[in-house]
Amino acid sequence: MTKAINKASISFFAVAVVVSIFTIPQPSVAATNETGVSALAQDSNPATTAASARLDKKQYRGVKVSVENGIATLTGTVDLYEYKADAEKRVRKASGVIAVRNLVDVAGPSIPDRELQAKLQEKLTYDRVGYGNAFNAINLTVESGIVSLGGHARTDVDKDSALALVSTQPGVKDVIEEIEVDPVSIMDDQTRIAVARAIYGYPSLNRYSIDPAKPIRISVQNGHVELYGIVDSRADKDVAFMRANGVPGVFSVKNYLQIAGQSDEMQK
Repeated sequence: MTKAINKASISFFAVAVVVSIFTIPQPSVAATNETGVSALAQDSNPATTAASARLDKKQYRGVKVSVENGIATLTGTVDLYEYKADAEKRVRKASGVIAVRNLVDVAGPSIPDRELQAKLQEKLTYDRVGYGNAFNAINLTVESGIVSLGGHARTDVDKDSALALVSTQPGVKDVIEEIEVDPVSIMDDQTRIAVARAIYGYPSLNRYSIDPAKPIRISVQNGHVELYGIVDSRADKDVAFMRANGVPGVFSVKNYLQIAGQSDEMQK
């Protein structure tokens, strides 16, 4: 009788142990709901997930993004300024993002400002040759690797081309873009052509049309003409002004032409 009771007790204890083993909460990688979505995924910020998904290319591998209250913050490093700007554009399109704070650093090489400016100036000078290059008057300066772009572009395409040229140059850490696009106007287009013919058609100024990278640059805004570039003498500067001012339909002319080899004081 005692032996039977002991056997029963042992059996009950064994069953209890087995049951307890299966009822103890087991560790898992991620609990799932009815749809199979992990609880971890449910707890993450959907906007951050959406923004991160837009940075899945290798050029953004050093970039991190977090989103709070609709504001995405980008940190980390990239090799070119182009990637920093493009990362911001991509994240802006992510669901749940209403603004972007771009704190990404451009690693890349460090190039002396003077050297970098010379390289960019040369590229910019030849940019859009054959597409109305003489009607663009875009200028740039470089300070601590930060490039400032200003002046006038004839079209949005010309502006975007200059910006792309600068953005893909190694050594550029940041870009401040303040290029003004001239108004779209058939009358202004006609004025540009007329002023160009008046200037380049004059014998002493014809040589400025030979090198497409070094023309007298003509910008027109609603009939108002601005002249940019470098000429060889004061006489050339004055003649260009008079020729432009004599074109019918021109309301005013501002002469910003610089004379080669002269200081800023001597230009006045």
